[in-house]
Amino acid sequence: QVQLVESGGGLVQPGGSLRLSCAASGFSFSRSVMGWYRQAPGKERELVADITRTGLSTSYADSVKGRFTISRDNAKNTVYLQMNSLKFEDTAVYYCNAANAASYWGQGTRVTVSS
Repeated sequence: QVQLVESGGGLVQPGGSLRLSCAASGFSFSRSVMGWYRQAPGKERELVADITRTGLSTSYADSVKGRFTISRDNAKNTVYLQMNSLKFEDTAVYYCNAANAASYWGQGTRVTVSS
């Protein structure tokens, strides 16, 4: 059974930091490109960052470059998103995605940036 379980969301003030985690099971994690997406209220889901199977290459949305860092630990079947210098506009539900022959999604974790 494929599972992607996100954690680490919450309420944070502007300028603060959060670290999201996504624990994967039920499929070949090390053979999957992993990504973090987000969906803000009234907006479409967008790609925030992704990371290749080996972790050697990453890409980011322009809106988060220099503030967010994606990483993975293939030994722990976990992908992370370190979010620094958070802004109001980062408020969204953040989803973990795994892509290989199929595409899998987690249930999401909510991040709220508010003063």
